[in-house]
Amino acid sequence: QVQLVESGGGLVQPGGSLRLSCAASGSIYRPNVMGWYRQAPGKQRELVATFTSGGITTYADSVKGRFTISRDNAKNTVYLQMNSLKPEDTAVYYCHVAFYGLAYWGQGTQVTVSS
Repeated sequence: QVQLVESGGGLVQPGGSLRLSCAASGSIYRPNVMGWYRQAPGKQRELVATFTSGGITTYADSVKGRFTISRDNAKNTVYLQMNSLKPEDTAVYYCHVAFYGLAYWGQGTQVTVSS
C-alpha cells in the first residue's frame, strides 16, 4: 500500500514563495510518475507539474517559469518550489504517484495566496 504525505502549505502574500514536499511510503515501482495537482474552490482538479522516473518534467502553462518540480528517488520524495505566487494559485495541492496503471493521492495541503 502506497501512502503519500504532503507538507509545506500555508498562507503567503502575492509574490512570495512556498515549497511543498510529498514523501511516499510503500512499494513504488518503475517506471512511475510523481507530481502535483491542485483544486481551487468550485473548479476541477488540474495538473500542476509532473516528473517521471525517466527524468521528464511537465508543467501547466499557468505555472511555467514560476514553479519547479524536483524529486529525490532515494527518498521517494517529490517537491514543488513555488515562486512569484499569485492569488489565482490559491488551491488545495495534491501529491500524486502513478505506476503500472495504479494511482495514489495524498490528502492535500492548502496553499493560500493573499495580502
